[in-house]
Amino acid sequence: MLAIRSALFNLVFYLNLAVLMVLGLPMCLFGRPGVFFMAHLWARTSLWWLRVLCGLRVEFRGLDNIPHAGCIVAAKHQSFLETFSIASNFQDIAIILKKALTYIPLFGLYLIASRQIAIDRSQGRKALTSILDQAKPALAAGRRILIFPEGTRRAPGAPPDYKFGVAAIYAGAGASCVPVAMNTGLFWGRRGFLRHPGVAVIEYLPVIEAGLDAQTFLARLQDTIEPACARLYEEAFAGDASLRARMAG
Repeated sequence: MLAIRSALFNLVFYLNLAVLMVLGLPMCLFGRPGVFFMAHLWARTSLWWLRVLCGLRVEFRGLDNIPHAGCIVAAKHQSFLETFSIASNFQDIAIILKKALTYIPLFGLYLIASRQIAIDRSQGRKALTSILDQAKPALAAGRRILIFPEGTRRAPGAPPDYKFGVAAIYAGAGASCVPVAMNTGLFWGRRGFLRHPGVAVIEYLPVIEAGLDAQTFLARLQDTIEPACARLYEEAFAGDASLRARMAG
């Protein structure tokens, strides 16, 4: 039954995305406001279908920790679930993402129209310079910058692998940072198509203010996010003991 529900949701999820991308094309003419209207519609309908078809609900905590001014949002990355879920919490957000995503038909057009921060990771240090060049004016304009500090999706409980890039942006842009913990990977894996029932939690933690040196900040970020994720795992295990076995596997 789980496989059937998951397969049905995946079908509806991508069909919903395709239909909205086609119908929403005129909204690109309105720039970021138009694109984010469609992004929020996609996120909200997807979360509704996820709850109805799979019994999986997403709970957001700590939204009051998000500053009204521009800041960095540094989030743990465990699945595709948090990517669109986090975007639904902001009227305007700039996501640091792979440039290759902008080449995807239709989807890439929305990324370009909403002025996301696309980078070519193969360029090494030049890529970091490009991020800073784009992030500074975005932060000055009050936009939030979403970055996944480990650079890729990591399974729950996997050893942390925080990259220096987020620290370089923090120090170079002189911005505050909101750490984000979650347990989404227990319910929506980074690989595979199963969507397990339960309550996935995405929690915005207290702000790390600007002014720390890069190395101190990076250590603070990891020491803030990792224990919070562990706490959310234990909370989920208390509600469903099978999650622990799934995480160990």
